[in-house]
Amino acid sequence: MKSIEFGDLPKRFDINERELHWRKRWAELGVEKRDPNAPREKSFVIDSPPPTVSGSLHIGHIFSYTHQDLLARYKRMAGWNVAYPMGWDDNGLPTERRVQNYFMVRAERGVPYIENLDVEAARAEKGLKKNQQLVINRQNFIELCRVVTEMDEIVFKETFDRMGYSIDWSDEYATIDEKSRRIAQRSFLDLYEKNHVYQLESPTMWDVDFQTAVAQAEVEDREKGGAYHDIEFGVFEEDAPVKSFVISTTRPELLAACVGITAHPDDERFKGLFGKHAVTPGFFAKVPIFPSTEADPEKGTGILMVCTFGDQTDVAWWREEGLELRQIMGRNGRILDHEFVAEGADGWESLNPARANENYKTIVGKRTPSAKSLVVELMRDPENSATGNGAPLQDEPKQIQHPVRYYEKGDSPLEYLTTRQWFVRMLDKTDQMIEMGRKITWHPEFMRKRFENWTENLNVDWCISRQRYFGVPIPVWYPLDDQGEPQYDQAIIATPDMLPVDPESVAAPGYEESQRGVPGGFSGEPDIFDTWFTSSLSPQTVARWGDEDDQMNTLFPMDVRPQGHDIIRTWAFYTIAKAMLHQESVPWHNINLSGWVLDPDRKKMSKSKGNVVTPVDTLDRFGADAVRYWSASFKLGTDAAHDEAIFKIGGKLVTKLYNAGKFVLAQTADEGPITNELDRAFIAELKEVVRIASEAFDKFEFSVALQETEKFFWGAFTDNYIELLKRRSRSEDDPEGRASAVATLRLGLNVVLRLFAPVVPTIADEVWSWVFAEETGHPSIHKAPWPTVEELDSIPAPEIAGSFPAACDAISAIRKAKSESGVSLNRELLSLVLEADEAGQSDLRLVLDDVAAAGGAEAISFATGTPTADWRYTAKIEAAEAPEKK
Repeated sequence: MKSIEFGDLPKRFDINERELHWRKRWAELGVEKRDPNAPREKSFVIDSPPPTVSGSLHIGHIFSYTHQDLLARYKRMAGWNVAYPMGWDDNGLPTERRVQNYFMVRAERGVPYIENLDVEAARAEKGLKKNQQLVINRQNFIELCRVVTEMDEIVFKETFDRMGYSIDWSDEYATIDEKSRRIAQRSFLDLYEKNHVYQLESPTMWDVDFQTAVAQAEVEDREKGGAYHDIEFGVFEEDAPVKSFVISTTRPELLAACVGITAHPDDERFKGLFGKHAVTPGFFAKVPIFPSTEADPEKGTGILMVCTFGDQTDVAWWREEGLELRQIMGRNGRILDHEFVAEGADGWESLNPARANENYKTIVGKRTPSAKSLVVELMRDPENSATGNGAPLQDEPKQIQHPVRYYEKGDSPLEYLTTRQWFVRMLDKTDQMIEMGRKITWHPEFMRKRFENWTENLNVDWCISRQRYFGVPIPVWYPLDDQGEPQYDQAIIATPDMLPVDPESVAAPGYEESQRGVPGGFSGEPDIFDTWFTSSLSPQTVARWGDEDDQMNTLFPMDVRPQGHDIIRTWAFYTIAKAMLHQESVPWHNINLSGWVLDPDRKKMSKSKGNVVTPVDTLDRFGADAVRYWSASFKLGTDAAHDEAIFKIGGKLVTKLYNAGKFVLAQTADEGPITNELDRAFIAELKEVVRIASEAFDKFEFSVALQETEKFFWGAFTDNYIELLKRRSRSEDDPEGRASAVATLRLGLNVVLRLFAPVVPTIADEVWSWVFAEETGHPSIHKAPWPTVEELDSIPAPEIAGSFPAACDAISAIRKAKSESGVSLNRELLSLVLEADEAGQSDLRLVLDDVAAAGGAEAISFATGTPTADWRYTAKIEAAEAPEKK
């Protein structure tokens, strides 16, 4: 039996130095590698989230990414061939914004390409100030994006390695790499062939800063300050007294875009107005008044203006009523130049075009806040009244807080602009999506309802086109007519052999490059895919769908998707949609939803809020095992506080495992069977922990597995069993008892280390390497088998089922008595009496010697007593005299 010498090991465990050692050792041993030829039924496949590469990781990423590594390590030990890939979501708006801010550049089409662009030199040549952006070519911008993402990916990868994530980097991918571009474009071709995609010129949510369309799933409401403005409108009636009504609006800047007025059909205040026309103040446009059940009589004054466009409801009314289009907002968030004309002329009609144009010119070119202020001032002028009753603004604006729609990565409120976009048909598939979601097991289960609620409340199809640069190009061209105008209804789709392809760099099938942009020639689609269109294909990308080395049969559907609950509506929804549309399947059988990491104010950490904590400092202070312990302590779906107290507990666990390992493996004895009652009872308790932990991991309840293992390790193993065994494990007079004790200690440590291994992999492998690696032939604990109940069945059961808990209760009572008497815990006793009832005495009868020895007594006497709610045993002691000091 191999043992260790205390002096051979450092007194303290150097977590940072040993982490570095074990990361290298795991790479040498190929702990993370999978067998690509293993059958699907023997494989466990993780659809790992590709993090957005747009800066640095924060502690929230570490929290959720640790959860998947816990599963990967457990499943490998449990005998599964684990596929644990990692990707980088490196295209999209967050990356572009980072590049724009980092280099102070902006891309525009038509700008000449610069070979080997030196940004600083180019800025100096143009004499740009620090806050001025350099305008560069599209391709130059894409090249800068690649530079930044490659740097970020290196840092991300180093952090993941430092955390001990057992990622198989042979399955690494990036959403902008050639394979991902090819598979994303293949997805488009498949959807196009199945008639699931279409393009349309229509009102779309638009971010005026990024100047691109966004999808419903990327939108969030933010509480912002605003104001209700009560503005009087006129009612147009020939040769009749002028009537009026008041609209309360938060967006007076859209008055020039007003094309209709609506109220609820049952609202008695306005029934007489339906079918007539209103006159807008300041711009004197004659617009129809119509009823709509969507109008809320309780909101504002109960009657409202319909503008093109203020929100999604305006879009719906515009379509249903066939209203005029008066789009005043430009793609850059500034008011467009238009002209009002007299009635009957071609253009925007006004009853007073001269005054309307004079007013409108004051806001042309202005952004929304300025335009709002200017229109409010116009409404204070009686000359702008549509009724002649004085200033249209009835009272001073009433300040409010209200939800305003934003792109989740944006800084300005969204606008609704008419643009040409590509869409995936989803509104006609909501029932199918909900049914598909029900074929997946959700952890925790209540999260499924969030998915269903989102799906049921979809109101637009999935907008998949973006007017940006760094992304996967939409593989489409358009023929140009004799005037050089694109024929969008005659789209030319790339052929499969062309993928991946950039239609702005490669000629359309059947054309020469010289025909690009000329009448009768072609033009390439300038838009790219929404980043979710690519990252939603993470299962198909890892499985190389459609490529020569296609592994869909062995990797798809995957077993589990770990992700945050905040992206159920995006990443989960779109991945389920893609698998349904392409493979008529679920993408994975389980989905694990982690919570958020909260700052001290209980707010979610996010870069946009500026309250993030980067993991490097935490790792330097506490080590990866302690940080992993913190992450594993929280149930799925539960938000976690960034609590240093928990990191410290994790650090104490690492230290305790180190010291317990040194003590146990320093014990020596002849090899022999486990025969002692206390030892067998201890193994019986351990067997139950193995059962609970294994079942918990199989249900993805890693926090339960950790809790049960930790409770046993501290309470049963180190605080009690080691103390109960100290004397017998060194006894020269009881070789059989000593052999049983040491064998049990070593078996207990061996099993406990394996139970802890997924959570604290470094310290587990460190202690394992001292003795067990050689004894078992498994050079790393992470290549050892997960402990099983069957493995422990060879140890005979104790004669008394309650022996071990009784021994723990008894030694606790003795400690309590010594403490209350001011007697050292190591002090020998002249006598020891335990008060207990008959059952308590019976449970202890076969373990009395170990309890007495641990208590410092030769023997234990019993007295009849009654247990309390807190104590099963009460100890009465008489201590020996303390030895004289020399």
